Amino acid sequence: MKYQCLMIDDDVTIAETTAEYFNIFDISTAYVTSFEDAVKFLEENQVSLLLLDINLGERSGFELCKQVRAQYDMPILFISARTSDDDVLTALNIGGDDYIKKPYTLNILLAKVKAILKRYERSAEAAVAVSAKAVSSGDTMKRREVSIKDGLVLDTGRRKLIKNGVEVSLKAMEYKMLVYLLEKRGFVVTKDEFLKNVWGDEFIGEGTLAVHIRHLREKIENDPNSPDIIKTVWGVGYIIEDGEAGQEA
Repeated sequence: MKYQCLMIDDDVTIAETTAEYFNIFDISTAYVTSFEDAVKFLEENQVSLLLLDINLGERSGFELCKQVRAQYDMPILFISARTSDDDVLTALNIGGDDYIKKPYTLNILLAKVKAILKRYERSAEAAVAVSAKAVSSGDTMKRREVSIKDGLVLDTGRRKLIKNGVEVSLKAMEYKMLVYLLEKRGFVVTKDEFLKNVWGDEFIGEGTLAVHIRHLREKIENDPNSPDIIKTVWGVGYIIEDGEAGQEA
């Protein structure tokens, strides 16, 4: 079955109440209360977004997040009573898209989930549109493959990176961010511009943006800690310099 949201929380009351509230407002939502049940549910159903607690009995939501990230591409929102900066940074660094502290208000959480679902749907549609435009152009192969740097090519037809001959899959948001940077190559893309034109949400935190940039760098840079493709313009934004990209393969 298809669900827009899966709530994973070992507190049955919280999980059940949240799922019931979401379903009332037409966000198809199921819930599970353990690590093992979450794994089984994801194997048997299609889910668009996860709401994930950190404490799952003897298992950890952090551990589950890393396992999910290795197999699926979906937004993951951590929901936890743990409020330390270390927990928040850990959640974002291992692949979480946002961190919501308990107690939360159901209507605010619902609004956030709706916005994220809509944004990811737009990202997927935009990526498909870019690919379709590339494939439909006169010289298909030239339009489909954009050289980013020696040994690094973006195949817009399949939304994949080819790095030293090896295919690297990109998540929908990673692909959209990279395409936007390439379209604006030679110019600084400000953080506000990223949030407005790529994410479609000006209220996403800069920390979340920075985490996604880091994940993208991990896929395209030889040394993500010293990037030479996606460069940071401190206090402003990011840039792919004109000399680093633009040749069609």
